[in-house]
Amino acid sequence: MLGASLPPEGTGSVGRVVHLGILIKGPEVLESTRKVDTVVLDKTGTVTTGRMSLLAVHTADGTDESEVLRLAGALEHASEHPIAAAVAAGAVERVGAVPTPEDFANVPGLGVQGVVDGHAVLVGRSKLLAEWAMELPEGLACAKSDAEAAGRTAIAVAWDGEARAVLEVADAVKDTSAEAITRLRELGLTPILLTGDNRAVAETVAAEVGIDEVVAEVMPQDKVDAVKRLQAEGRSVAMVGDGVNDAAALAQADLGLSMSTGTDAAIEAGDLTLVRGDLRAAADAIRLARKTLGTIKSNLFWAFAYNVAALPLAAAGLLNPMIAGAAMAFSSVFVVGNSLRLRGFRAAS
Repeated sequence: MLGASLPPEGTGSVGRVVHLGILIKGPEVLESTRKVDTVVLDKTGTVTTGRMSLLAVHTADGTDESEVLRLAGALEHASEHPIAAAVAAGAVERVGAVPTPEDFANVPGLGVQGVVDGHAVLVGRSKLLAEWAMELPEGLACAKSDAEAAGRTAIAVAWDGEARAVLEVADAVKDTSAEAITRLRELGLTPILLTGDNRAVAETVAAEVGIDEVVAEVMPQDKVDAVKRLQAEGRSVAMVGDGVNDAAALAQADLGLSMSTGTDAAIEAGDLTLVRGDLRAAADAIRLARKTLGTIKSNLFWAFAYNVAALPLAAAGLLNPMIAGAAMAFSSVFVVGNSLRLRGFRAAS
């Protein structure tokens, strides 16, 4: 009887997560969600929409804006990153078709580099240019600082050994992110924003959704280290992300939640996939897991109570076998009915 009492919880809870827009790799994943006390959130595409747009182009003296967009757009068109997509779309909108790069390479956490129309082009963070011994001239450095102070992301563009421009892109916070953070806090979780973007941008987004702790300007490998540091402090960490740069951190976390709107690498690395691309689904999954655990404990109590109390009495001849059989049937019905109550679980409104 005891063994027969366990499948209904799995059936009920797994069925509900599917209806709630959550895909899991196995029922045991729901068990692990009850242990987490810290949730680390990637910014772009997770807390924000990831649908960034190109707002402004700042060029160095003697540099043509169309040439900047043509060369930068060509490289960014070959990248999967949401920021790259925004630059590529903005370039096509303003200058038309962009050329195909003769060579292309993604530099994790920094940007992209390649060859376009015979020019060696770099597009990304200023650290990428620094690796090639290039610095932004004063005018571009000021434009970068102003953009970041306004909560925007600044992208440096260089070719043939010179910094040529700074591009401004911006991303909107998802309408549901602030509510999701509130729900996660109500579950006793501490939210942390983790991003490769500059601190000013990260803190602007964090303030908007109600996150107090920010880890910014990190490389992809630093995201893994950040998760490890939290685990070393004795925390059980959930990681929510959607980009290829998040895959290693998702795998390292005690619970990895990937957005279905993200890359295949992130989805593969996660334990849970949020089909709706909505952070509220993460809170719903954790709530359901804890409710499932309560149901399992309740079922175990009644199953053990029957076996401990009724069977010895029956064996001693002190309990009518028909009454014992009826009690066993009632116990099984109770376990199944109690488990099926999970099907009535609803997402918080």
